[in-house]
Amino acid sequence: MRFLTAGESHGQKLIGIIEGLPSGMKISKEIVDRALKERQQGPGRGGRMAIEQDQVHFISGVRGGLSTGAPLAMEILNRDWENWEKIMTWEEKADLESRRVMTPRPGHADLTGALKYRTEVRNILERASARETAMRVAIGSIVRQGLSQLGVEIRGRVTAVSGVHAELSEDAEYWQRVQQSEWSVGDPVAERLMGERLQAAREEGESLGGLLEVQVLHLPAGLGSHVQWDRKLDGRLAQAVLSVQAIKGVSFGIGFDAGEKMGSLVHDPIGYRPGQGFYRESNHAGGIEGGMSNGEAIVLHAVMKPIPTLYKPLNSVHLETKEIVKASVERSDVCAVPAALVVLEHVVAWVIAEAILEKFPADSFPELEASWQTYQEYLKNI
Repeated sequence: MRFLTAGESHGQKLIGIIEGLPSGMKISKEIVDRALKERQQGPGRGGRMAIEQDQVHFISGVRGGLSTGAPLAMEILNRDWENWEKIMTWEEKADLESRRVMTPRPGHADLTGALKYRTEVRNILERASARETAMRVAIGSIVRQGLSQLGVEIRGRVTAVSGVHAELSEDAEYWQRVQQSEWSVGDPVAERLMGERLQAAREEGESLGGLLEVQVLHLPAGLGSHVQWDRKLDGRLAQAVLSVQAIKGVSFGIGFDAGEKMGSLVHDPIGYRPGQGFYRESNHAGGIEGGMSNGEAIVLHAVMKPIPTLYKPLNSVHLETKEIVKASVERSDVCAVPAALVVLEHVVAWVIAEAILEKFPADSFPELEASWQTYQEYLKNI
């Protein structure tokens, strides 16, 4: 299974194609649209979110609410296109001058992309923009629906924003508060402080980053493999998470704290129960050992840097004159940490779905369900 995306931030539309999706899987447009809406919400979002009302339009690969097994093609229209058509059109008459960008933003793809492709910055920032993640959320939502039908749950929370750390808990009430929070946190005190930090950043022309956590529940042991570097599940998850704009680090379980502790305080003792099979007495590993899921919840953490566009911009260099100037300012968010969490949940869903289909190859979803259940019974009764 694989996917491709295309499209620019201010282009006509975003395009996505999934190949290798089993036939007969239930697909709901409403669920995809709900995920797209969640990505657009949260405090700290910019003016673009007031323009776009993202919805997916299926082009092929879905019939009667079920996948057909053919490539699934879909699109998300950019409503802002009407304001950019003269600038972004493919035709030779395109206006290449009025929104030309020659002052790259520090921390963005602007300068390195312009040097690599020998072009002005507009051609770089249009594709490097996090607008691209709208289609990745749609693609992830498709496979996440299949995961849900197998009983796999993916959930996430914001654990910190700009130095404000939330108190964490695993009880049901806490996670209910996470779902209801505009910051995706379960700690009301931290939520209030995050709002205050956001207001201060907005007044100062600054931007904010934060820490995020994604959990994958109800997975069996044995997804991924130890036999080659590129088949390790944690490596693949890390690559997917780090591919999301502004994500600068990822860890699993207790993460970097493992380097500060003795081995007996890091590794998870193994237990066994008849009818349940093997289990771990703790989950410091974050559900992955040797590049494979071990049957415990996968727990990964990511750090998101502040968005590079600053309304009080840093110094830069004009690409032609080489003069020291202020960096360009594109319409942007002050804080997009809760939105990034939605993106992370869906890129994680893709990697998990990919690993499941590698373990249980199937051309149809009923075949996959049968193999999945057989394997679950084997693990319980071994």
